[in-house]
Amino acid sequence: MAHPVFEINPTPAVASSELLQAFQQVVTPHISDNLQRLSGITGLRRFHRAKKLVGTAFTVKARPGDNLLIYKALQALQPGHVLVVDGAGDPTNALVGELIMLYAQQRGCAGFVLDAAIRDTTAFFEADFPCYARSVSHRGPYKLGPGAINCAVSVGGQVVQPGDLVVGDEDGVVSFPQADAARLLAAIRTTEANENAIKAEIANGRVEQHWLAKVLHAHGL
Repeated sequence: MAHPVFEINPTPAVASSELLQAFQQVVTPHISDNLQRLSGITGLRRFHRAKKLVGTAFTVKARPGDNLLIYKALQALQPGHVLVVDGAGDPTNALVGELIMLYAQQRGCAGFVLDAAIRDTTAFFEADFPCYARSVSHRGPYKLGPGAINCAVSVGGQVVQPGDLVVGDEDGVVSFPQADAARLLAAIRTTEANENAIKAEIANGRVEQHWLAKVLHAHGL
């Protein structure tokens, strides 16, 4: 019987601690706004409590319902990696659960982002281990392959490359190339300043507000 075909690519370098720390202070809507509101992972649910997810994408393309390549990936994960899995959005078989979470946590994995189902959701909640997934299923996975590690994957409508930065919070998950990080951080500072000015204007209690008028007048309203 022929073995399935596997594609195993090199492990991406983890982003610097300074870069990861900078994005610990940034909310995902501000990143999304400065990615022209056209990028970002959508449709996933958060299964932990509140811990911020910031890390470097370690990608897996899995056959729907099959986690064999996730097993292989676990041994190559380095502290600061985020396990990003393209499971084709299949809701039938959970690709990760408590045991995989515990092992990944020991290896310093920053969290999981899966376009697939998970199980043992109470364990993720109690551990507050960052986990975003498509759905929940009590049914376990197959372990047959094929699959690929550290290739371009599609997760919730977003193409994620190995080595991309991944940021997740209560509003969802975004990813982007490390090369774009400095530009994004500068643009986000401008966004934050603009929003702080709007908050100050709202606090004055007036009906007429410059930030509202700017949008409405452009449409003759």
